[in-house]
Amino acid sequence: MPRRHTARAVTLAVPVLAAALLALTGCTPTVSLDPASGANDPGCAEVSVRLPDTVAGKAQRETNAQATGAWGDPAAVLLRCGVPPIGPTTKPCITVSGIDWVLMTDPAAKTIVYQTFGRTPATEVIIDHVSGVSDAAVLPEFSGAIAAIKQTQKCLSTLDTDSTPSPTPSR
Repeated sequence: MPRRHTARAVTLAVPVLAAALLALTGCTPTVSLDPASGANDPGCAEVSVRLPDTVAGKAQRETNAQATGAWGDPAAVLLRCGVPPIGPTTKPCITVSGIDWVLMTDPAAKTIVYQTFGRTPATEVIIDHVSGVSDAAVLPEFSGAIAAIKQTQKCLSTLDTDSTPSPTPSR
């Protein structure tokens, strides 16, 4: 008789476990992203395995594209590794935790895009300011992951360059 009780318990437990698993996976649907053109670069694999579990207090979510990341529900922070690197630019550049970032969008925009500078492949981070997440809470979180890609060029702010006019020879 013990076999009947065991079989009956298993028969009852399977639907309960399946429902629990479905409920857990159904709460956070996969975030759909387009991979960057260089997402298959080995540097992106190094970044991907070092991505944080949380960013600005937002939990990491599953994405459907290689070398991407998403945090928050709805997603407040997105990351794509493998974007084409940018060269010298007049766009604002900041260094956060040893990583040079270029602000690619208007700082007053609702969605802000930063891109790494001097690292190939480059990585972009998209921050939804409507969600209440700040740049200062997001960018430092990626320093460990981004540092896996060697920096070959330093980004200089326009404040770092000599903007005094060259003297003209007098006649």
